[in-house]
Amino acid sequence: MPVSPRPRVLLLIPHLGGGGSERVMALLARGLSAEKYELHLGLVTQTKAFEEGVSTLVHLHFLGAPRVRAGALRLLQLVRRVKPDLILSGIFHLNFLVLLLRPFFPRETRVLVRQNGTVSSALAFGGLPWNARSLYRLLYRHADRVICQTRAMARDLTEELKISEDRLVVLPNPVDFEEIRNSSGADQHLWSGPVPHLLAVGRLSREKGFDLLLQALALVRKKIVDADLLIAGTGPEEAALKAECRELGLDQAVRFAGHLACPWACLPDAALFVLPSRHEGLPNALLEAAAGGLPIVALPASEGVVELLHGQAGVWLAPAISAEALAASLLTALHALRQGERFAHSFVNEFRIGSAIQAYEELIDATLATAPRTKKS
Repeated sequence: MPVSPRPRVLLLIPHLGGGGSERVMALLARGLSAEKYELHLGLVTQTKAFEEGVSTLVHLHFLGAPRVRAGALRLLQLVRRVKPDLILSGIFHLNFLVLLLRPFFPRETRVLVRQNGTVSSALAFGGLPWNARSLYRLLYRHADRVICQTRAMARDLTEELKISEDRLVVLPNPVDFEEIRNSSGADQHLWSGPVPHLLAVGRLSREKGFDLLLQALALVRKKIVDADLLIAGTGPEEAALKAECRELGLDQAVRFAGHLACPWACLPDAALFVLPSRHEGLPNALLEAAAGGLPIVALPASEGVVELLHGQAGVWLAPAISAEALAASLLTALHALRQGERFAHSFVNEFRIGSAIQAYEELIDATLATAPRTKKS
């Protein structure tokens, strides 16, 4: 009997080297079985600059669009050329584009979208397109499944967008413990001077709350004068945040390190990890910090974050989203911690890359099993 061809799976993200969503998709590209699937990774806004963290067994497609919404024709051409059995899109504005184009895809192509934030908070906070709510409601119902990072996110989608629960699935973000722990042994010595050193990682955008963190650090330094901060990430708020540093007199206390391909190489010198976000789904930076054993101070950025962190050893969860609450939690943590103290953080074990990849493969297989299998010539 002839051997059935491997199903073609096309993963889609804007580019590599971005935030947590891009990191998740890169880990999936690296971890999904190349024996079971013919794996493709489409990078909508990237040219052939680098291939960070992707297996050589994955077919890479650099579409080079100036922005996601301008990549419609290139994406449609890619889908018609590759003829994927299943598409997995990894960030909301790309999800919109994929679902808008779905009527023009081959009939048998199945579509999974991964929701990378809590919809109600994102809509209330602003910064989304004016028609985002309508697009969510109109388009997400046409996905075969919507992947959520937490049960709280799934509940929010059901309540906010009236999406049927049978279209939602909760899957853990993959976290590569081995890579993080190996990297943390390669100290990059990004700090100098006395302790304590604080670490924050994320896109420099308003919802990530780095302005709150800078205000909190200014308050902390009134009690602990040597406290400093390293921020790993890039984004549209970088200039404004640097200006705020100057206004707060923090020029010598804050380092903007830009994008770090492996931020966990600086774990040995960090006293703790800070999550200052105003709203989040479940950021991979938080999970990776926990996998590396760092103490954690966090704002209650979402119900999912609170459910994960509440009552955990080595975690200080602020009672409110404000600079004052964050400063108080930072001071409490810094006074309680011994220098270099680390924690097992067993709550992050469910996100280990092996079990997370298995969960994604089970979803892919179940989705493909319900798809029409007649191929177009």
